[in-house]
Amino acid sequence: MATGFLPIPVTWGDDVEHRRLLANGVNSLRDGKINATGELTLTASATTTVVTDNRVGGDSTILLMPTTANAATAIATTYIGTIDKQTFTVTHANNAQSDRTFKYAVLG
Repeated sequence: MATGFLPIPVTWGDDVEHRRLLANGVNSLRDGKINATGELTLTASATTTVVTDNRVGGDSTILLMPTTANAATAIATTYIGTIDKQTFTVTHANNAQSDRTFKYAVLG
């Protein structure tokens, strides 16, 4: 899961600090930093890889981007098989390669 974003509490004792956190969050969103990305490596010698991410819901869309040459080769046979609460399963060809790495984005 992506890191680097401070949670913004609903209530805060220090109004100035609360406004600063809100402004930082809005500015990050404006700059395209939506805290919705992660990385996965396909499980070697298996046909599925399960990814746990607390941002995933049943209606989420998962986007994959290969980041290694073997992942780029595997993309034609790789797809999101199931999406559930806080988890999704990537279905892929059974292969012994251990460097099929992807970045992913969770939307929704």
